[in-house]
Amino acid sequence: MQTRTLTLPELGFIISTRAALGAGIGMLLSEKLDTSTRRAIGIALAAVGAVTTIPAAMVLARKRPALASGAVSQSDHLIGATRFARKGDEY
Repeated sequence: MQTRTLTLPELGFIISTRAALGAGIGMLLSEKLDTSTRRAIGIALAAVGAVTTIPAAMVLARKRPALASGAVSQSDHLIGATRFARKGDEY
């Protein structure tokens, strides 16, 4: 599983796109309002949610996976360091 780090505005944008899409679909499936109002609001919310999904996906695709902390290959001061044998190592 890859870990991605998002800023608060990016996270809010992604959450709001999912919420708009879900609310629009919910409005289309509900029967609480009259048909014309429900359909207009539902289509508008679903369209906004669907259209903003593309920029939200681009935000996620642009982000690099976060590096695991303490990784030896990423620590500059450990490059070239000797690794001592541990129990179970086979030479």
